[in-house]
Amino acid sequence: MRIGFYTNYTPEIAAFAQRTGFRSLELSAWPHSSLNPSKVTREQISAMLKDLEARDIELSALGYYPNYLSADGHEAAEALAYLAKVIDLAGDMGVPVVATFAGRNPELSVEDNLPAFKETFSRICEHAERRNVRIAMENCPMMNRFSMKGENIAFSPEIWRVLFDLVPSANLGLELDPSHCVWQGIDYVKAVREFGSRIFHVHAKDMEVRRELLADSGIYGVALTRFAGLGHGWWRARTPGWGEVDWAKLITALVEVGYKGNLDIEHEDDVFAEATKLASEIHEEDIVASYGSEMRGLELGYKTLARFVPDARWPG
Repeated sequence: MRIGFYTNYTPEIAAFAQRTGFRSLELSAWPHSSLNPSKVTREQISAMLKDLEARDIELSALGYYPNYLSADGHEAAEALAYLAKVIDLAGDMGVPVVATFAGRNPELSVEDNLPAFKETFSRICEHAERRNVRIAMENCPMMNRFSMKGENIAFSPEIWRVLFDLVPSANLGLELDPSHCVWQGIDYVKAVREFGSRIFHVHAKDMEVRRELLADSGIYGVALTRFAGLGHGWWRARTPGWGEVDWAKLITALVEVGYKGNLDIEHEDDVFAEATKLASEIHEEDIVASYGSEMRGLELGYKTLARFVPDARWPG
């Protein structure tokens, strides 16, 4: 198990990763990233892989998180077509996992989204199987705190059981992010023990619960006040070690269920990032481009995780 982070590849980011002690990366494959499959060349891919190999950095996943079940049919079709190219890119690069969302039509209930999920992800998994790539659904609800509508149905164990029954492909699994379990009240250790064989990738993100704000806003979050950064006010993402995730228990559970992947920090910590100065309503693609290069929070997260991962190397 290696420690890494989710970012957009540049030689400078790779040098920082090696210098800090990171030995894993999840790379952004969004359209404006350096790994847009429609634009990146074989020469660029070869140079990147050579650079990472020389630094002993492993690619654990490619990340692309749109909404395949969007009520906008054009948006959904465009995302699905692009995902096919990301899967092909992962297959060509030898990257084992594409991390993404299940998607959701926010105008419909979770149950009413299930037929579209089955149809869409059956096709996605057929393609992934042909390319020997696994699809990992992240468990963030993508809930808008103003409209109370979400864009991802794969947010709880109750729902995961049904999704895996609907699409029984061995190439469909989870990208577990324990931070979202914390604010939803889900037992992430229990989830690991039940779904261990389905966990293909792990986002190492912590979660701070700000109980003084929770007592004022309630679980739906701050409804009227604008604030900088991410989250719903009473909860906010933190770098590992600055929230409520018990990393010793989580990593123990992952080891015990035989998890063979890596722990990649998804840095969205508004305390240890200049990126918090961005507008509060920003696109997922912009988040990784901005937060994924914020070295202070990544360094602090690495030092926390390295205490619990036996083969993690301290820099120096």
